Amino acid sequence: MTEPPAPSAPQSQADLSRERIVAAATALFAEHGYDGTTTRTIAAAAGLNVATVAYHVGGKGDLYREVMRRAHEAERAAVAGALREFGARAGADPAGAAVAFADRYLDFCLERPDVPALWMRRWLADAAEFAGLEEEYTRPLLESVRDALAAALPGVPPERAELAVWTVLWTVHGFCRSMIRGQVPRFRAHLHALVLRELGIGGTP
Repeated sequence: MTEPPAPSAPQSQADLSRERIVAAATALFAEHGYDGTTTRTIAAAAGLNVATVAYHVGGKGDLYREVMRRAHEAERAAVAGALREFGARAGADPAGAAVAFADRYLDFCLERPDVPALWMRRWLADAAEFAGLEEEYTRPLLESVRDALAAALPGVPPERAELAVWTVLWTVHGFCRSMIRGQVPRFRAHLHALVLRELGIGGTP
């Protein structure tokens, strides 16, 4: 008989406070940007005082780095899973595999709207003092997708695959922050056509 999994250790009060702070900061950075958010507003949203926030997470810059790290880790895990599915399907059905990958990324962004919001804030020159985050997080992830596409689709050169990935990224992020974000089926059909066109592959998704 299989033993049930051991219950996870309960979080300490310090852990709970830290998670409240990170959750509050994530929502505020996504909505107002790093530059438009103060430690005081984060503390108020978390229901704590400024001194407690500083004790648990350090300064606002430390908190921003933690928020962006967590956003990246969630995105990286979603992309890694989507790439595994893409690799298993691409040989027999490259068009279907490509649009399924795009679907997985869209679904992730819809489930975690803070992630596209955080990155789009940076595109507007928010948090300019953290200039290295794109090179640290975005580029390795983008290159992993580019290389997987180019390897699985021999007719698609890496340069074209890279631009296709960027196009999907910009389009999905923009949709998730747009006035029509409730029109998911309509956008999904558009995204499928966009992916096939950008990669220059045919077929029915």
